[in-house]
Amino acid sequence: MTDKIPFVMEHANEAQALLGPKDEVFQAIETELKVALIPRGEELIIQADTGEALELTKQVIITLQTLVKKGARLNESDAISVIQHIQVGKGDELLEHYERVVFTTNKGKPIRAKTVGQSRYVRAIERRDLVFGIGPAGTGKTYLAVVLAARALKEGQVKRIILTRPAVEAGENLGFLPGDLKEKVDPYLRPLYDALFDVYGVEQTNRLLERGTIEVAPLAYMRGRTLEDAFVILDEAQNTTKEQMKMFLTRLGFGSKMVVTGDLTQVDLPKGKASGLQEALHLLEGVDGIHFEHFSASDVVRHPLVKKIINAYSTDLK
Repeated sequence: MTDKIPFVMEHANEAQALLGPKDEVFQAIETELKVALIPRGEELIIQADTGEALELTKQVIITLQTLVKKGARLNESDAISVIQHIQVGKGDELLEHYERVVFTTNKGKPIRAKTVGQSRYVRAIERRDLVFGIGPAGTGKTYLAVVLAARALKEGQVKRIILTRPAVEAGENLGFLPGDLKEKVDPYLRPLYDALFDVYGVEQTNRLLERGTIEVAPLAYMRGRTLEDAFVILDEAQNTTKEQMKMFLTRLGFGSKMVVTGDLTQVDLPKGKASGLQEALHLLEGVDGIHFEHFSASDVVRHPLVKKIINAYSTDLK
């Protein structure tokens, strides 16, 4: 089956934005929906085996065109996200998410929530002082928390950002790693640095770290402190013990926000040690003032294979 839809963009850069880097947007659509897309002048020819695939593809392209006109810079994950939302009848809801820019990085890159779960997560962090983000890798739990921390700092809502995670070995022993304590724990904190570098750039991140405006430290450094006027993020919280989680949560001070992120399918604690995140979920879910956002594979915005891997492992573990 073949059909055509208008393919008229106001500027050449809009057409390129729709195609994505190295045409990855169109390639993702062709792969996921088993169709062929052929730009020809001011029209886009769609070839599909079924009428259902043809109609779905038309809706996806029209939605992506709308996003581009709203200033979105599309990539493969955007195409996959649009396809999935339209398949479950949430295309209009997705457009609402993309209309709102959560933050703009130093390089002018607009950051938006790309899934329904991410949008709920962002709203919860804006409205609550304590939010848990629980779910698989690639759902933006930590990255969006860092983005919102940067915005809160820029707008003067907080005076500093504190990023922490437990230094739990995943099959390795810290004692055998070279260097002093900082050099030993830095590899565990690297994902937090990566998020900061993407938001602020390397130079500004280093300046903020030197001033103490941003602190990146292992969880053990939080003991005995009251964290006021700060945006505090605990990453990899599934690897906290019950005692560590209680210690961390009770650090919350006036004028502060806390975001706790983790994936309960990737606990690296020794056998017999219960996860502090699991206990917090059991004890605190439903407590007024605390929000738990549960992400699923549908919120993954990494390579589409990541979503398939997560689903495969989830099925195997049941």
